[in-house]
Amino acid sequence: MTVVEDIRRLDSQGVSHREIARRLGISRDSVAKYTSIEDFSPTPPTPTKRPGAKALDGLEVIINGWLEDDKKRPRKQRHTSRRVFDRLVTEYDYTGSYSTVQRYIKLWRQDRRPPGDGFIELTWAPGTAQVDFGEAEALIAGQRLKLHVLIVTFPFSNMRFIQAYRGETAECVCHGLRTIFEHIGGVPRQLIFDNATGVGRRTGTTIIESKLFSAFKLHYRTSARYCNPYSGNEKGNVENAVGFLRRNLMVPEPVATTLTGLNTTFLAQCQTLGLKPHWRKHQPIIELFSEDIAACLELPGVGFDPVRYESRKADKTGTITVEDNFYLAGPSFHDRLLTVAIRHDVIEILDETSRPIVTFPRSYDHQDTTVFTPLSLLPALITKPGAWENSPVRTLLPDTVCGVLDKADATDRSRMLAGINQASTATSFPNAIAACEQLIAVGQDPTGPGLGMLARRIAQGTEPSTPEVDLSVYDLLPARRQTHHRNDQNAQVGA
Repeated sequence: MTVVEDIRRLDSQGVSHREIARRLGISRDSVAKYTSIEDFSPTPPTPTKRPGAKALDGLEVIINGWLEDDKKRPRKQRHTSRRVFDRLVTEYDYTGSYSTVQRYIKLWRQDRRPPGDGFIELTWAPGTAQVDFGEAEALIAGQRLKLHVLIVTFPFSNMRFIQAYRGETAECVCHGLRTIFEHIGGVPRQLIFDNATGVGRRTGTTIIESKLFSAFKLHYRTSARYCNPYSGNEKGNVENAVGFLRRNLMVPEPVATTLTGLNTTFLAQCQTLGLKPHWRKHQPIIELFSEDIAACLELPGVGFDPVRYESRKADKTGTITVEDNFYLAGPSFHDRLLTVAIRHDVIEILDETSRPIVTFPRSYDHQDTTVFTPLSLLPALITKPGAWENSPVRTLLPDTVCGVLDKADATDRSRMLAGINQASTATSFPNAIAACEQLIAVGQDPTGPGLGMLARRIAQGTEPSTPEVDLSVYDLLPARRQTHHRNDQNAQVGA
């Protein structure tokens, strides 16, 4: 700009163009160019067309037709830029670059974007929460598990909470929400969901909601709203929180003994994150969150039990099917109509009078074999000891106990299994087997009454110790007796 200023200054003084060019050492064309400009106001930049567009000559009509036809197809089955490029190469011997096709399609879509397209910045009142799921891995009790993490955010304050589960069922959602409600001491007035969670789904104007979540809403007197399909921007706060919490709380993979312990840790970590300032309001998130809490509803006096009850008829072996997995109630319950209580972590089987029969950890993965507990099979094995060798209980026992049971006759096997069953009922199956191993190791009869007593001691942590005893003290007894005998004889002689 310094040279241009000199040109225009000299021109304004009446200096000829030839003289200006001589003084400044520039061409007369440059002088003529800058003296002829009347308006030096800034103008918007003009994009320059990048080379390579000629490679598409004659193919624009083809691409336009494909993109227009896409409007009639499902959203997930439309052409991407890569798919358009691949088809051009295969079907029309296109020799240009992918970037040329990509730029053309980008401009085509921009030119045809409707006026109402785009996102709207939404405002959220205090006491409103958004809910969504994400996925991450963690090490639980030494096992790497794929977890579904329930994220609950309050967009007014940007406060975020996380709870991890093995699935995304309505039981998981209700349990996670109850845990967070009780943690913060209030109930959001409205919950915003998308169609991915297991509590409900919106199709057009129709909303189909699970019975369990409907009862959950009635219990806490809250309401729910479901976003439009493919409209994640309607709950953008929780969408961002999914990635934020995964990066900050689950990298590297968290390690915990139990899933419950991991969730307790998550709540404490979320409170720590709340001490940071809000990204726009520049106040601590926890201070803004107090307004969310003030706008929430009060907790009811009783917490909601997120359980789903279903009826199942047991087959001839006493087995029922729940979510593509087989659970053994027990042979004595064959052909009976049972009730199943399905919670986020356990499957509980009840009889016709709602009396609990047996409880199993809930499996979210398909199991190739029937899920059972030894206590469900022991009564049948006591009655039918001949089935022992092919019983699944046999695979759970150590070789020492199996060896004794394998060699025993039907009567002794039945007695030993009855003792194990009685000791397991009084304590637990592992304690009963541990007591069996100890009795066999010292050469005692595992079918005797000592099995139950030893199992109870193991369960109470009062298992008798076997310290080394110095038996040499007993060597003094004969000498002492001989001394007493001589003293008695001397006393009689003196008398």
